[in-house]
Amino acid sequence: MILFAGIPSEPPLALAIAAAEVHHVRHLVLHQRHAPFIDMSLDVRDGAVTGALWVWERCVPLTDVSGVYARVVDSANLPETRPRIGGPPHVAERCAFLHAVLNDWLEIAECPVLNRAGAMASNASKPYQLQRIVAAGFAVPDTLVTDDPDAVRHFACAHRRLIYKSASGVRSIVHELGPDRSDAALARLRNLPTQFQQYIDGTNVRVHVVGTDVFATEVRTNAVDYRYAHCDDEDVAMTAITLPAAIADRCVDLSERLELPFCGIDLKRAKDGEWYCFEVNPSPAYSYYQEHTGQKIADAVVRYLSAGAP
Repeated sequence: MILFAGIPSEPPLALAIAAAEVHHVRHLVLHQRHAPFIDMSLDVRDGAVTGALWVWERCVPLTDVSGVYARVVDSANLPETRPRIGGPPHVAERCAFLHAVLNDWLEIAECPVLNRAGAMASNASKPYQLQRIVAAGFAVPDTLVTDDPDAVRHFACAHRRLIYKSASGVRSIVHELGPDRSDAALARLRNLPTQFQQYIDGTNVRVHVVGTDVFATEVRTNAVDYRYAHCDDEDVAMTAITLPAAIADRCVDLSERLELPFCGIDLKRAKDGEWYCFEVNPSPAYSYYQEHTGQKIADAVVRYLSAGAP
């Protein structure tokens, strides 16, 4: 049985649940907004992990779960878990405890989990993740993380074009550092160290890895950050492509090194033929790409989790 945990109306989770239904795969949905009506027990002793989930009076032993797809949001952000005047007492504390037990189990569960929080933490530091990417054999852009405006000026002199973005796991819009950059704008670096990178001219390719399955999408646009192309009134065209075997194998190897069996890898094929890797998304919103290309990524997620082998 597959366990889907999160908000089931969110597109990535919704597509995976729909795929399980189409293929008649047994599954259970842990809807976070129903947390006040869910119970969970966890028992770890003598190296064995046991316990159970009670969802709407249905009891499911944890040993029956063949795999978990978790897109769990912070329980503190759920309106159902906040204290309310006249509402049931201790709801917030009870829901927080449920999520703590769930998160603990996801780290030690003996079945496949997409993905464990401990492995996803590699994305909290882009410079650290870049080192892991280099170790997997990918080329990466020349990179500078700094709060020194003079360092940026020197870095800009060494490269014709630069982009900048967050150095942390917080999502940010990638922008190009324009030639009209002012001293006042660069002075703001003193308040927030920022990651600058050599601009790579070429074609964006997003790769989704699910176990050993590889789905590549070529993204053509004039926007620097195609996720926000609409903000610049630019168009985006997506096409499913087949990667060179060596690059596909390298993507699978990278996902294994990061212990992220399901991930979104951002590549760029430079005009000279070199493949660059920018980062690895540990919780990819693959639905955006599947809906544009028809790739069966959700089916691969269900297939991977129903196999039941760690």
